[in-house]
Amino acid sequence: MKPAVKRKILNDPVYGFVTVPSELVFNLMNHPWFQRLRRIRQLGLTNLVYPGALHTRFHHALGAMHLMIEAIDVLRSKGIVITDEEAEGATVAILLHDIGHGPFSHALETSIVHNITHEDLSALFMDRLNEEFKGKLDLAIRIFRNKYRKSFLHQLVSSQLDMDRLDYLLRDSFFTGVSEGIVSSDRIVKMLNVVKDQLVVEDKGIYSIEKFIVARRLMYWQVYLHKTVLCAEHLLVNILKRAKELSEKGTELFATPSLQVFLNNRFSKSAFIKDRSLLETFAKLDDYDIMTAVKVWSENSDKVLSALCQCMINRTLYAVELQNKPFAGAYVEKLQKQAAKSMKLSKQELSYFVFTGAVQNKAYNADEMHDNIRINILYKDGTVKDIAEAADLLNISVLAHPVKKYFLCYPKSLRDNQ
Repeated sequence: MKPAVKRKILNDPVYGFVTVPSELVFNLMNHPWFQRLRRIRQLGLTNLVYPGALHTRFHHALGAMHLMIEAIDVLRSKGIVITDEEAEGATVAILLHDIGHGPFSHALETSIVHNITHEDLSALFMDRLNEEFKGKLDLAIRIFRNKYRKSFLHQLVSSQLDMDRLDYLLRDSFFTGVSEGIVSSDRIVKMLNVVKDQLVVEDKGIYSIEKFIVARRLMYWQVYLHKTVLCAEHLLVNILKRAKELSEKGTELFATPSLQVFLNNRFSKSAFIKDRSLLETFAKLDDYDIMTAVKVWSENSDKVLSALCQCMINRTLYAVELQNKPFAGAYVEKLQKQAAKSMKLSKQELSYFVFTGAVQNKAYNADEMHDNIRINILYKDGTVKDIAEAADLLNISVLAHPVKKYFLCYPKSLRDNQ
């Protein structure tokens, strides 16, 4: 008789004790590629605004795994057939859903690599891990890619009401201290059900879903798209952009070996598929590679790179303005002229210090035609309605409309001199 596998228990600040459900999950958690997530912050540079936001992708992955285990237990208790193999597959899929994130997560997603998303990289990592674990991730990968016959399992991993979103809203709220992001994840999970292979929420949970959607809207403006977070992220993007520009011109810059590879090249998805070693090099990258380089570059002879890096190290961020309409060209041009004069910048160098952009916030996508994307409410008579139609306390259909805001960044010295 095969001896029982001892289950590991972890203490999570959000949920309390979290159980590692199987030997496969435990071994995946101990893999160097997964352990790398300890060195990638969940919220990138948000700690420059909310000092407590230092939690990692590792924390989030464990939290999402915990919610998946809870959700599967709830669905089973309601008569939904989920085999042990399917349960493990869904658990592995959510555990590894963010394994492809690079340094500083979304902030540098298009700076390190090109034309390849973190979801694409997560899928590549899972394929390679499946080889290493001799096919034990087959079902998890099918669920992750929505190729498995039970679509609701994929919806638990990726949809508008998945375990990923439930965890990051609650966790990010906890670590930032922004109480508007608190959602009733426990109640939402307990209200889950399945109808015709689609994930639904029983009508008793409708108000929790309404609050969940409102919390997403508030967290985006207060945390994820906070104007100071935006300018910090764009500062880091500009640092990498300048470093790449100098490197491509032949300037030798300090970098860790793994960062050097991506600094000197522009790799797309096809490059990762052709060169298997590229994924292994990417797996060595984390936040520490970037910040170490930034510290060294702050003393670089290039005045643009050194100035940008000093701003990051010392948190002397851009001044930033946010409004509902594009900024007047004359106003932007005025700031550009002032910056060019005071900082002695060329027209090309100016783009690193004065620039505009736009951000968009859409809490719920009610326009999606695919049922496996929408949040559906199940009534006692068996009817199912989209939350935008079913909600009665709040007009969710209003929150489904995207809100676009425009931002303008420029050196604080210009604002002080106005």
